[in-house]
Amino acid sequence: MIKGILGQSPELMHLLRTLPMIALSEASVIIQGETGTGKELIAQALHSESRRKDKPLVTINCAALPEDNIEVDLFGQCNTEGEIIHHGRLLAAEGGTIFFDNVESLPQSVQAKVLRFLEAGECQLQGFHRLQTVDVRIVAASSADLQSLADAGRFRRDLFYRLQVVPIIVPPLRERTNDILMLLRHFGREFSGSNAVVRYNKEAEHCLLTYAWPGNIRELINFCQRMALLHPGKAIQADDLSPEMMPEVAAGNQVFTLPPTGIKLAQVELDLIEQALEMASGNRSKAARLLGISRDTLLYRMQKHAL
Repeated sequence: MIKGILGQSPELMHLLRTLPMIALSEASVIIQGETGTGKELIAQALHSESRRKDKPLVTINCAALPEDNIEVDLFGQCNTEGEIIHHGRLLAAEGGTIFFDNVESLPQSVQAKVLRFLEAGECQLQGFHRLQTVDVRIVAASSADLQSLADAGRFRRDLFYRLQVVPIIVPPLRERTNDILMLLRHFGREFSGSNAVVRYNKEAEHCLLTYAWPGNIRELINFCQRMALLHPGKAIQADDLSPEMMPEVAAGNQVFTLPPTGIKLAQVELDLIEQALEMASGNRSKAARLLGISRDTLLYRMQKHAL
Protein backbone atom coordinates (compact mmCIF):
# COMPACT_ATOMS: atom_id res chain seq x y z
CA MET A 1 0.00 0.00 0.00
CA ILE A 2 1.32 3.42 -0.96
CA LYS A 3 1.56 5.82 1.96
CA GLY A 4 -1.50 8.02 2.41
CA ILE A 5 -3.69 6.22 -0.15
CA LEU A 6 -6.28 4.05 1.57
CA GLY A 7 -8.65 1.56 0.01
CA GLN A 8 -9.18 -1.99 -1.13
CA SER A 9 -11.78 -1.62 -3.88
CA PRO A 10 -10.91 -3.18 -7.27
CA GLU A 11 -10.90 0.26 -8.92
CA LEU A 12 -8.31 1.63 -6.49
CA MET A 13 -6.21 -1.54 -6.32
CA HIS A 14 -5.80 -1.52 -10.10
CA LEU A 15 -4.57 2.06 -9.91
CA LEU A 16 -2.14 1.31 -7.09
CA ARG A 17 -0.68 -1.67 -8.94
CA THR A 18 0.25 0.51 -11.91
CA LEU A 19 1.68 3.48 -9.97
CA PRO A 20 5.17 2.01 -9.26
CA MET A 21 5.68 1.21 -12.96
CA ILE A 22 4.56 4.69 -14.01
CA ALA A 23 6.71 6.30 -11.30
CA LEU A 24 9.91 4.71 -12.61
CA SER A 25 9.39 6.15 -16.10
CA GLU A 26 10.20 9.70 -17.17
CA ALA A 27 6.99 10.11 -19.16
CA SER A 28 4.66 13.04 -18.52
CA VAL A 29 1.54 12.11 -16.56
CA ILE A 30 -1.91 13.69 -16.42
CA ILE A 31 -4.02 12.76 -13.38
CA GLN A 32 -7.74 13.34 -13.93
CA GLY A 33 -10.54 13.00 -11.42
CA GLU A 34 -13.21 14.91 -9.58
CA THR A 35 -12.33 17.41 -6.88
CA GLY A 36 -11.45 15.76 -3.58
CA THR A 37 -10.47 12.37 -5.02
CA GLY A 38 -6.81 12.62 -3.97
CA LYS A 39 -5.03 13.65 -7.17
CA GLU A 40 -2.28 15.41 -5.24
CA LEU A 41 -1.63 12.27 -3.20
CA ILE A 42 -1.19 10.35 -6.45
CA ALA A 43 1.30 12.97 -7.66
CA GLN A 44 3.23 12.75 -4.39
CA ALA A 45 3.28 8.96 -4.69
CA LEU A 46 4.63 9.15 -8.24
CA HIS A 47 7.46 11.37 -7.02
CA SER A 48 8.28 9.37 -3.88
CA GLU A 49 8.42 6.11 -5.88
CA SER A 50 10.54 7.62 -8.67
CA ARG A 51 14.29 7.87 -9.18
CA ARG A 52 13.91 11.59 -8.45
CA LYS A 53 12.60 11.09 -4.91
CA ASP A 54 15.65 12.76 -3.31
CA LYS A 55 15.13 15.91 -5.40
CA PRO A 56 12.41 18.57 -5.00
CA LEU A 57 8.73 18.09 -5.75
CA VAL A 58 7.53 21.57 -6.73
CA THR A 59 3.76 22.06 -6.77
CA ILE A 60 2.36 24.83 -8.95
CA ASN A 61 -1.33 25.58 -8.47
CA CYS A 62 -2.24 26.99 -11.87
CA ALA A 63 -5.50 28.41 -10.47
CA ALA A 64 -3.55 30.59 -8.03
CA LEU A 65 -0.79 31.96 -10.27
CA PRO A 66 -0.25 35.73 -9.90
CA GLU A 67 -1.98 37.81 -12.55
CA ASP A 68 1.10 39.99 -12.95
CA ASN A 69 4.47 38.57 -13.98
CA ILE A 70 3.33 34.98 -14.38
CA GLU A 71 6.32 34.27 -16.60
CA VAL A 72 8.72 35.57 -13.97
CA ASP A 73 7.03 33.45 -11.31
CA LEU A 74 7.31 30.31 -13.46
CA PHE A 75 10.54 30.78 -15.41
CA GLY A 76 12.55 33.44 -13.56
CA GLN A 77 14.38 36.64 -14.47
CA CYS A 78 17.90 37.69 -15.56
CA ASN A 79 19.72 40.98 -15.54
CA THR A 80 21.21 42.47 -18.69
CA GLU A 81 24.40 40.42 -18.23
CA GLY A 82 22.43 37.20 -18.16
CA GLU A 83 22.86 36.57 -14.43
CA ILE A 84 19.83 35.01 -12.80
CA ILE A 85 18.34 37.40 -10.28
CA HIS A 86 15.18 35.40 -9.67
CA HIS A 87 14.88 31.63 -9.92
CA GLY A 88 11.40 30.75 -11.15
CA ARG A 89 9.65 27.74 -9.75
CA LEU A 90 10.54 25.62 -12.77
CA LEU A 91 14.25 26.23 -12.24
CA ALA A 92 13.85 25.45 -8.54
CA ALA A 93 12.74 21.91 -9.42
CA GLU A 94 16.04 20.98 -11.12
CA GLY A 95 16.46 17.21 -11.00
CA GLY A 96 13.03 16.71 -9.43
CA THR A 97 9.35 16.77 -10.35
CA ILE A 98 7.02 19.59 -11.33
CA PHE A 99 3.37 19.09 -10.37
CA PHE A 100 0.98 21.36 -12.29
CA ASP A 101 -2.21 21.22 -10.23
CA ASN A 102 -5.44 22.52 -11.80
CA VAL A 103 -3.58 22.65 -15.10
CA GLU A 104 -6.78 23.60 -16.95
CA SER A 105 -6.39 27.06 -15.34
CA LEU A 106 -2.97 27.67 -16.89
CA PRO A 107 -3.34 30.98 -18.78
CA GLN A 108 -3.25 30.59 -22.54
CA SER A 109 -0.67 33.36 -22.67
CA VAL A 110 1.98 31.00 -21.23
CA GLN A 111 0.75 27.65 -22.51
CA ALA A 112 3.05 27.78 -25.55
CA LYS A 113 6.10 28.36 -23.36
CA VAL A 114 5.07 25.58 -21.00
CA LEU A 115 4.71 23.31 -24.03
CA ARG A 116 8.28 24.10 -25.12
CA PHE A 117 9.43 23.46 -21.57
CA LEU A 118 7.75 20.03 -21.64
CA GLU A 119 9.18 19.14 -25.03
CA ALA A 120 12.78 20.26 -24.58
CA GLY A 121 13.21 21.23 -20.94
CA GLU A 122 13.99 24.77 -22.11
CA CYS A 123 12.70 28.05 -20.77
CA GLN A 124 13.56 31.66 -21.52
CA LEU A 125 14.00 33.88 -18.52
CA GLN A 126 12.75 37.43 -18.69
CA GLY A 127 15.50 39.91 -19.55
CA PHE A 128 17.81 37.57 -21.49
CA HIS A 129 17.64 35.83 -24.87
CA ARG A 130 19.56 32.67 -23.97
CA LEU A 131 17.51 29.60 -23.08
CA GLN A 132 17.95 27.79 -19.76
CA THR A 133 17.77 24.01 -19.71
CA VAL A 134 16.15 22.23 -16.75
CA ASP A 135 15.95 18.51 -16.04
CA VAL A 136 12.53 17.79 -14.52
CA ARG A 137 9.70 15.27 -14.75
CA ILE A 138 6.21 16.69 -15.40
CA VAL A 139 3.05 15.56 -13.62
CA ALA A 140 -0.22 17.47 -14.06
CA ALA A 141 -3.70 17.16 -12.59
CA SER A 142 -7.13 18.40 -13.58
CA SER A 143 -10.71 17.99 -12.44
CA ALA A 144 -11.94 19.32 -15.79
CA ASP A 145 -12.47 17.47 -19.06
CA LEU A 146 -9.29 18.59 -20.81
CA GLN A 147 -10.25 16.87 -24.06
CA SER A 148 -13.44 18.97 -24.25
CA LEU A 149 -11.53 22.14 -23.36
CA ALA A 150 -9.01 21.39 -26.12
CA ASP A 151 -11.81 20.72 -28.62
CA ALA A 152 -13.39 24.06 -27.66
CA GLY A 153 -10.11 25.90 -28.12
CA ARG A 154 -9.83 26.81 -24.44
CA PHE A 155 -6.73 24.68 -23.86
CA ARG A 156 -3.93 24.06 -26.35
CA ARG A 157 -4.50 20.73 -28.05
CA ASP A 158 -0.76 20.09 -28.48
CA LEU A 159 -0.15 20.78 -24.79
CA PHE A 160 -2.97 18.41 -23.84
CA TYR A 161 -1.49 15.57 -25.90
CA ARG A 162 2.01 16.29 -24.59
CA LEU A 163 0.77 16.03 -21.01
CA GLN A 164 -1.29 12.93 -21.67
CA VAL A 165 1.57 10.55 -22.38
CA VAL A 166 0.35 8.49 -19.42
CA PRO A 167 -3.22 9.28 -18.28
CA ILE A 168 -4.33 8.28 -14.78
CA ILE A 169 -8.03 8.35 -13.88
CA VAL A 170 -8.77 8.57 -10.15
CA PRO A 171 -12.21 7.03 -9.44
CA PRO A 172 -14.74 9.05 -7.43
CA LEU A 173 -15.72 7.74 -4.01
CA ARG A 174 -19.20 6.74 -5.19
CA GLU A 175 -17.51 4.16 -7.44
CA ARG A 176 -15.51 2.82 -4.48
CA THR A 177 -18.36 1.71 -2.24
CA ASN A 178 -16.22 -1.12 -0.85
CA ASP A 179 -13.90 1.51 0.66
CA ILE A 180 -16.43 3.80 2.35
CA LEU A 181 -16.85 1.94 5.65
CA MET A 182 -13.11 1.33 5.93
CA LEU A 183 -12.43 5.04 5.39
CA LEU A 184 -15.10 6.04 7.91
CA ARG A 185 -13.48 3.82 10.54
CA HIS A 186 -9.95 4.98 9.73
CA PHE A 187 -10.71 8.70 9.92
CA GLY A 188 -13.07 8.11 12.84
CA ARG A 189 -10.10 6.74 14.81
CA GLU A 190 -7.89 9.59 13.60
CA PHE A 191 -10.25 12.29 14.88
CA SER A 192 -11.45 10.54 18.06
CA GLY A 193 -8.65 11.86 20.27
CA SER A 194 -9.15 10.57 23.82
CA ASN A 195 -12.82 9.75 23.16
CA ALA A 196 -14.33 6.47 22.03
CA VAL A 197 -14.52 6.12 18.25
CA VAL A 198 -17.79 7.13 16.59
CA ARG A 199 -19.82 4.13 15.34
CA TYR A 200 -22.70 3.85 12.86
CA ASN A 201 -25.78 1.67 13.10
CA LYS A 202 -26.96 -0.32 10.08
CA GLU A 203 -29.43 2.31 8.90
CA ALA A 204 -26.79 5.05 9.06
CA GLU A 205 -24.29 2.80 7.25
CA HIS A 206 -26.83 2.25 4.47
CA CYS A 207 -27.30 6.01 4.09
CA LEU A 208 -23.55 6.60 3.91
CA LEU A 209 -23.02 3.77 1.43
CA THR A 210 -25.71 5.04 -0.94
CA TYR A 211 -24.80 8.74 -0.60
CA ALA A 212 -23.08 10.13 -3.72
CA TRP A 213 -20.25 11.94 -1.83
CA PRO A 214 -19.93 14.80 -4.37
CA GLY A 215 -16.89 16.11 -2.46
CA ASN A 216 -15.32 12.64 -2.48
CA ILE A 217 -12.57 11.78 0.05
CA ARG A 218 -12.21 15.40 1.16
CA GLU A 219 -15.92 15.51 2.03
CA LEU A 220 -15.71 12.19 3.89
CA ILE A 221 -12.74 13.41 5.97
CA ASN A 222 -14.61 16.60 6.91
CA PHE A 223 -17.69 14.51 7.76
CA CYS A 224 -15.66 12.25 10.07
CA GLN A 225 -14.15 15.24 11.83
CA ARG A 226 -17.60 16.78 12.32
CA MET A 227 -19.05 13.55 13.74
CA ALA A 228 -16.10 13.18 16.15
CA LEU A 229 -16.60 16.75 17.39
CA LEU A 230 -20.39 16.75 17.68
CA HIS A 231 -21.04 13.12 18.66
CA PRO A 232 -17.91 11.81 20.45
CA GLY A 233 -18.13 8.07 21.14
CA LYS A 234 -21.75 7.89 19.99
CA ALA A 235 -23.43 5.23 17.86
CA ILE A 236 -24.61 7.42 14.97
CA GLN A 237 -28.15 6.84 13.69
CA ALA A 238 -29.69 7.98 10.43
CA ASP A 239 -31.39 10.89 12.23
CA ASP A 240 -27.95 12.28 13.11
CA LEU A 241 -27.03 12.64 9.44
CA SER A 242 -27.70 15.70 7.30
CA PRO A 243 -30.87 15.52 5.13
CA GLU A 244 -29.01 15.26 1.82
CA MET A 245 -27.48 11.99 2.98
CA MET A 246 -30.87 10.32 3.27
CA PRO A 247 -31.57 7.86 0.40
CA GLU A 248 -34.98 9.28 -0.43
CA VAL A 249 -33.45 12.74 -0.92
CA ALA A 250 -30.55 11.44 -2.99
CA ALA A 251 -32.99 9.50 -5.18
CA GLY A 252 -35.08 12.59 -5.83
CA ASN A 253 -38.14 11.10 -4.07
CA GLN A 254 -38.97 8.98 -7.11
CA VAL A 255 -41.99 6.71 -6.65
CA PHE A 256 -42.62 3.70 -8.89
CA THR A 257 -46.25 2.65 -9.13
CA LEU A 258 -47.14 -1.01 -9.65
CA PRO A 259 -49.61 -1.30 -12.56
CA PRO A 260 -52.93 -3.10 -11.87
CA THR A 261 -51.91 -5.91 -14.21
CA GLY A 262 -48.73 -6.57 -12.22
CA ILE A 263 -45.19 -7.01 -13.54
CA LYS A 264 -42.58 -9.71 -14.06
CA LEU A 265 -40.00 -8.55 -11.52
CA ALA A 266 -37.12 -10.60 -12.93
CA GLN A 267 -37.70 -9.17 -16.41
CA VAL A 268 -37.93 -5.62 -15.05
CA GLU A 269 -34.64 -6.11 -13.19
CA LEU A 270 -32.97 -7.49 -16.32
CA ASP A 271 -34.26 -4.60 -18.46
CA LEU A 272 -33.06 -1.99 -15.95
CA ILE A 273 -29.61 -3.56 -15.71
CA GLU A 274 -29.28 -3.64 -19.50
CA GLN A 275 -30.44 -0.01 -19.76
CA ALA A 276 -27.99 1.10 -17.06
CA LEU A 277 -25.10 -0.67 -18.76
CA GLU A 278 -26.03 0.94 -22.07
CA MET A 279 -26.29 4.41 -20.51
CA ALA A 280 -22.91 3.88 -18.80
CA SER A 281 -21.28 2.61 -22.04
CA GLY A 282 -20.51 -0.68 -20.33
CA ASN A 283 -18.87 0.88 -17.25
CA ARG A 284 -20.14 -1.34 -14.44
CA SER A 285 -19.33 1.10 -11.65
CA LYS A 286 -21.35 3.86 -13.35
CA ALA A 287 -24.18 1.42 -14.11
CA ALA A 288 -24.30 0.39 -10.46
CA ARG A 289 -24.50 4.04 -9.44
CA LEU A 290 -27.43 4.62 -11.82
CA LEU A 291 -29.24 1.69 -10.21
CA GLY A 292 -28.45 2.78 -6.65
CA ILE A 293 -26.60 -0.44 -5.80
CA SER A 294 -22.98 -1.40 -5.19
CA ARG A 295 -20.77 -2.68 -7.98
CA ASP A 296 -20.57 -6.10 -6.29
CA THR A 297 -24.37 -6.32 -6.16
CA LEU A 298 -24.56 -5.42 -9.84
CA LEU A 299 -22.03 -8.13 -10.72
CA TYR A 300 -24.01 -10.67 -8.71
CA ARG A 301 -27.26 -9.77 -10.50
CA MET A 302 -25.56 -9.81 -13.88
CA GLN A 303 -24.35 -13.34 -13.17
CA LYS A 304 -27.87 -14.27 -12.07
CA HIS A 305 -29.22 -13.13 -15.43
CA ALA A 306 -26.25 -14.61 -17.34
CA LEU A 307 -25.23 -11.19 -18.69
